[in-house]
Amino acid sequence: MNRTTFLQDVYSVVAAIPEGCVVTYGQIASLVGRPQCSRMVGQAMHNVPEELHLPCHRVVNSRGRLVPGWTEQRVLLENEGVRFKTNGFVDMKKSQWEFMKEQ
Repeated sequence: MNRTTFLQDVYSVVAAIPEGCVVTYGQIASLVGRPQCSRMVGQAMHNVPEELHLPCHRVVNSRGRLVPGWTEQRVLLENEGVRFKTNGFVDMKKSQWEFMKEQ
């Protein structure tokens, strides 16, 4: 899989994340057939072209932590009904996209 294909696959997954749900970098990596490449997914998310208008705010780390320094992310997620724990992390049990059940 070349880099362009990887990016296209990652962006396709992100585009499909439903409102009110979150997905982890690792889940995206697994979905695109590269389960060991969650950091590459993170880099892809950091460099997403704005014109794609992807819901990047719906991607969090495996513990539900938000992107450091991106203060708007929490507001965007809260506006969609995503639940948070008292530690500021997304409540993954309540908000994680269970994409396997939808396929």
